[in-house]
Amino acid sequence: MIRCILVDDEPLALDLLEDSLKHVNYIQVVAQCRTASAAITLLQKEDIDLIFCDIQMAGLNGLQLVRSLIKRPMVIFVTAYEKFAIEGFELDVIDYLVKPVPLERFLKACYKAQIQFELRKKAPAEVVTRKNHFFIHADYNLIKINFSDVEYVEGLKDYVKVNLINQPKPILSRISIKSLQLQLPPGQFYRVHKSYIINIDHVLYIRRGKIITTNAELPLSDNYRDVIHKMTSDKME
Repeated sequence: MIRCILVDDEPLALDLLEDSLKHVNYIQVVAQCRTASAAITLLQKEDIDLIFCDIQMAGLNGLQLVRSLIKRPMVIFVTAYEKFAIEGFELDVIDYLVKPVPLERFLKACYKAQIQFELRKKAPAEVVTRKNHFFIHADYNLIKINFSDVEYVEGLKDYVKVNLINQPKPILSRISIKSLQLQLPPGQFYRVHKSYIINIDHVLYIRRGKIITTNAELPLSDNYRDVIHKMTSDKME
C-alpha cells in the first residue's frame, strides 16, 4: 500500500483529491495538509511514500517544499498553472497535473506512482545523501546557495537577508525567517533570536548575550538560550 499525503491550501481541492483517490485501491491517504510547513512537520513523524502537492500556496510553495526535503518521497504536482512544469520535472517528480484534472489522467499518474513504488521496493537500499544547497528567490531569479556559504540569516518582517561568508552584499528575499528555517538542516543552523539564524560552522565563540561569527556579532535572545546547550551538544556527538 502506498501511503500518501495531500498538500493544498484550498480545502475544496483537498477534498476533490481525496474523492479521486477513492478510485485507487493501492493508495492510502494518511493526511491532508493546508500548508507546506504542516507537510514538513508530518513528514518528520510519518513514513510517507507519495505527496500530491499544489504549487502556488501561501508561505512556502510546493516547489520550495520539495526542494527542502532531504529524504524525498515520490511527488505528483497538482496545480492550476502550466508555467511551473519545467521546474517541476527538474525535481524528478512522478507527474505534473494541471487542474481541473480528468479522472482518467489522474488514474494514469497514480499508476505511474505504483510502478515507481514497486521498482523502489525491488531496488537495493541506497545511502541517502544529504543535500548541500537550497534555492531562494531574489532579484527575479531563483538562486542556488550552498549551506556552507551561509554565515547567518537576518529576518526583516516579510523579508530575509542571507549573509554569505565570502560575499559582502547579502541576498535579500521576500520570505519569512520561519519559512526559510524549514529549508535549513537543523543540525547546522540554529535560531538564536527572533530575527537571526546562525550557521554553527561559522561561530567563533559565545559570550553573555552575544554570538560571534566570522564577520558579525549577533544577539542571543533569552528565549533561545536553551539552543546553546543543544547546538554545543550536537557538535560533540
